[in-house]
Amino acid sequence: MKHLISIESLQKDQIQNILDRAKYYRDAMIDGKWDRKKLEGKIVLTLFFENSTRTLTSFDIAAKRLGADVVNWNAEVSSLKKDETFSDTIDTLSAMEPDAIVIRHHEYGAPDFVSKRVNCPVINAGDSWREHPTQALLDAVTILQEKETLEGLTVSICGDVAHSRVANSNAKLLTTMGANVRFVAPEMLMPQKLPAKGIECFDTLEDGIKDADIVMMLRIQKERMDRSEIPDDAAYFNKYGLTPERLKHAKPDAFILHPGPANRGVEISDEVMDDPTRSMMKRQVANGVPTRMAVLDMLMEN
Repeated sequence: MKHLISIESLQKDQIQNILDRAKYYRDAMIDGKWDRKKLEGKIVLTLFFENSTRTLTSFDIAAKRLGADVVNWNAEVSSLKKDETFSDTIDTLSAMEPDAIVIRHHEYGAPDFVSKRVNCPVINAGDSWREHPTQALLDAVTILQEKETLEGLTVSICGDVAHSRVANSNAKLLTTMGANVRFVAPEMLMPQKLPAKGIECFDTLEDGIKDADIVMMLRIQKERMDRSEIPDDAAYFNKYGLTPERLKHAKPDAFILHPGPANRGVEISDEVMDDPTRSMMKRQVANGVPTRMAVLDMLMEN
């Protein structure tokens, strides 16, 4: 594995190896025992063309936990503002010989484009609505804290599936690992093409989460939609917001995931989001660090 551009590019055993390495780092961080100099002398360059709290910060912390130095490149003060082309910017940064590049970009396929122009591992931190592989990996790590295996689980992914790179990556990973995936959304937020085989589609939340083991909620990606397409928040919550009453349709021990940022009172109620036993959102954030440590370690170890 030279780069991590997509879940689609990974074989089942590669996914399992990353999950196993992530679990190792999660346990090691609890014990306080891991090689803190594993990537000493290495430089990780982060290129974020879209805003981020969780992903950018956790990659930064993950790299530093392994002893690497991190350079956070800022598009707003770069030569892109002087009309330098994207490809020339990448060539310039590549000439400085970073040891890995983590990139988030609004253009579909940008990380793959970058990987073909540089001489170091490239990690996709989210491109357009195509993929967000490390989010899917950390979600799987979180599920496996409570479930013995992904195989046979029913996972309902609910909300703006059409514009969600998280939904795409999760659907690919979960189906590869043997889970049953459902998409739950109104027609206008359902993708025209499904990212994996075997996905069931539902247009009501009650039917879509019935007897589900995991319920994953997604926010409406307003920044990727025409203003005329954006549904009214109150009306959307009335039909598709996850409330304690609606959650009763899932299994009694079902857990709730959300990649964040969550919009309270739109796709999820305060009561569900803050549920101390069923909401896994804080665990997802915490698991982002060991999961990204695992990815950086595996790509940069040579």
